[in-house]
Order: sequence, then C-alpha cells, then structure tokens
Amino acid sequence: MSTTHETHHPRREGQAAQTAGANDALDIYATSAADTADTEGARVFNAAGGDWDQLSDEATALHEERIVVNMGPQHPSTHGVLRLILELDGESVTEARAGIGYLHTGIEKNMEFRTWTQGVTFCTRMDYVAPLFNEAVYCLAVEKLLGVTDQIPERASVIRVLMMELNRVSSHLVALATGGMEMGATTVMTVGFRERERVLSIFEMISGLRMNHAFIRPGGVAQDLPPGAIDKVRDAVPAIRKGLGELELLLNENPILKGRTVDVGYLDLTGCMALGITGPILRSTGLPHDLRKSDPYCGYETYDFEVVTRDSCDAYGRLRIRIDEMYESLKIVEQCVDRLQANPGPVMIQDKKIAWPAQLAIGGDGMGNSLDHIREIMGTSMESLIHHFKLVTEGFRVPPGQAYAAVESPKGELGCHAVSDGGTRPFRVHFRDPSFNNLQATAAMCEGGQVADVIVAVASIDPVMGGVDR
Repeated sequence: MSTTHETHHPRREGQAAQTAGANDALDIYATSAADTADTEGARVFNAAGGDWDQLSDEATALHEERIVVNMGPQHPSTHGVLRLILELDGESVTEARAGIGYLHTGIEKNMEFRTWTQGVTFCTRMDYVAPLFNEAVYCLAVEKLLGVTDQIPERASVIRVLMMELNRVSSHLVALATGGMEMGATTVMTVGFRERERVLSIFEMISGLRMNHAFIRPGGVAQDLPPGAIDKVRDAVPAIRKGLGELELLLNENPILKGRTVDVGYLDLTGCMALGITGPILRSTGLPHDLRKSDPYCGYETYDFEVVTRDSCDAYGRLRIRIDEMYESLKIVEQCVDRLQANPGPVMIQDKKIAWPAQLAIGGDGMGNSLDHIREIMGTSMESLIHHFKLVTEGFRVPPGQAYAAVESPKGELGCHAVSDGGTRPFRVHFRDPSFNNLQATAAMCEGGQVADVIVAVASIDPVMGGVDR
C-alpha cells in the first residue's frame, strides 16, 4: 500500500541531498538551479512509497536505534483490513501511519448500476455495525432530490428514529465491548455483546434481519411494525438500561481502566477542526456538535434529549460519552414508542410513482410481498400489475440535480452526496463516512505515546473499515 507522508529526519534529508545531483541528471522533470534560487531554504515534502520492505531497509541503512513494525491486528474491525505501521524508539511511538484499502468493495460504483431503491441494499453494508444510518442518509438524499421530504409519513419518520437510536446503542456497545476485550477486560466484552443481542433481536423481529436490513427505503420504510414489536421494545429498554449500569460499574471508576485511558489518545479541539473529526471524539473536547440538534432531520427537533460532552480530550472521555449517549438514545426510543402507539398512519409515501410496494410479509421463505397483495393486483387491476412490474424492474425516475444529506451516526457526521441525471439509476453517490475522517487522527493520537497506547487510541476512534473503504 503506497502512502504519502512528510519526511523531516535530518539524516535522511542529508542523504537525499547527496544523491540529488545524480537524480536530476536522470529526471526530465527536475528544475534547474535558476528555478530554485528563490526557494532555497524552503521545507521539502517528499511523496514516496512507504511499504514494509522499503521502510525496514531505510531503518537499517540509517544505523539508528529505530524499529519499524506492523502492529496488530488488535481491534476486531482491523483484522487484516487496517495496517498500522509504527516506527518505534524502544517502547515509544515516533511515527504512526495507517494503511487502508484492504476492504474496498466498490459499493459506491456498484450503486450506479442499480435502481435508486436497490441502492439501499448496497449502502447498508458500508458501516456494517450501524447499517440503518447508512440507509437513512441515502434515503434522505434521494428524497431531497425528489422534492418529497415533507411528504414522508409521520409514522415512517418515527420508525426511522426508533431504529436509528436502537442502532446507536448497539454500535456503542460494540465499541465498548471490543475496546474492553483489547485491554484484557473480557467481562466487558461479554456484557456488551449480551446487551447488543437484545437490540438485534428487535431488528430481526421488525426487519427480518439482524444487520444489513435494507429496511429504510426512499419514501418511507419497507413495512410497518409487526404485531408485538412495540411491547418487545418496551420490555427491552429497562433490561438494556440495567445492562448499561453493569457496564458503568465495571468501567467508570475502574483504576486499571483509568490508568490505561486517561490522557491517552489526546486530541484537542484544534486537532479535530484541522482533521474534520466529528462524533464522540469531537464532543470529548467540549464542543456540543450533534446534527440531531444543529441540523435536525426526521423530526429530531421534536424529541427531548441532551448532547453529551466532556472536556478531557482523551480515550476515557470518549468512553464516558458513549455510555451517556446510550442512555439518551433509550430516552428517545421511549418517546418513539409512545408516538407509534398514538399514530397508526401509513409507512410509505402516497405517491404511487415512487412508493415501492410496502405490503411485505415475513413468511417461511424469508421476506417478500404478501400473498394477499399479489392476489389483489393480479386479480383486480391489470394497470396495478403493470405498474408494480415496472416499478420493481425499472425503478422510478429522479429529476436531474444533486443533493447532500447528513445524519449523526454513532461515529460522527455521515453524509451522502447523490447526483441524478434524470434516470432510474444514480449518476453518482458518494458518502462522507466518519470512520474515514476519524482514522486520520491515528498519528496525532499515537505519536509520542507508548505501543500499548496505540491499541487504546484506535479503540477510542471506533473505526469500521467497511465505512472507510466503501
């Protein structure tokens, strides 16, 4: 993996100067002495390949007490798909670089060859720990292009908020569980995944799947809540809240954990602003930036919740923020349940030229259109049958234009820039995934610290490589 980095080692720069004349004779793009006279003394930045063999050869040639190692895999999300190249001076990290691209799936390109509705099936697989946010931001962008944002049924928006907040809880639980496992606290992992199972069972009941749901569709959601879903959510919330209490007892004032996380992975507000960092990392600097408050969507301005911040700028602060955010999410979930009981309305837009057939049923063969709906359109209306066929096979047309939508995912600002040329397929869809931006903070958080601190810093970033590589 070729990486770009800044080189400013005095000895390395001296070697480069000695060979500059010989290289200039061979390089047709080399500048003359007259061209460089006015830039003498300026700082030089070299873009060079930084793979394992070159780095190790370079370290050997310099005859310094400097070791270059591949670290990991530690974090489950980085197993084989994130490469951390560390330059060490004893136990201290002098340089840290992240190599990405090993999980590239071509999701954005594939979406250009599918209908607008089929695109949901692709984008849900990006950040696979928080799939419902990927679906929601994509659908919000498509609806903005269609100009139907205000026509989305109230019940559909409430279901979207319910699913997203439950997904925020499950994502944060994975972050805490895997982070605890990396530091040797296996009990934290078992408790975290136990509570996550409660959320995934709700997802399975509502959408038929535990992850990669393709449940949120342009115009609404795939289907209404099945019988018993609201009761299941009501029963699960107190149980999850009790499990979070257990995690707090294990973590919050644990002296071993605080020793590993306090003042580790430090990144202040200036660093966050420079690198475009959002989410819990940004809020750990004391800035209460949350798109649910600052740029509301799906009716978030009507819900009662707080934006959690701390001012420690370290891994411990991010851990505490994630715990507190889960409590706030459970508050929103309870408000959603009350609204769903009071509002029995439709879950898909009324415009039949856009509305994907939402009369779905979960049967022995998985999920598909209900047999009653198929019998009705086949037996009563030839026009309905033709329209159903064209909508499913060809898709709806979206007016030419471009739109950007953003949501507050568990990791930060997740944005979708959708471009239409007037056809039934996207001309271009690009996602701003927070894991991609946040992972850039690896060097700033790790350099100057210990090797063991790298593990904690990366865990506090909570990267999911499916979102980074897309």
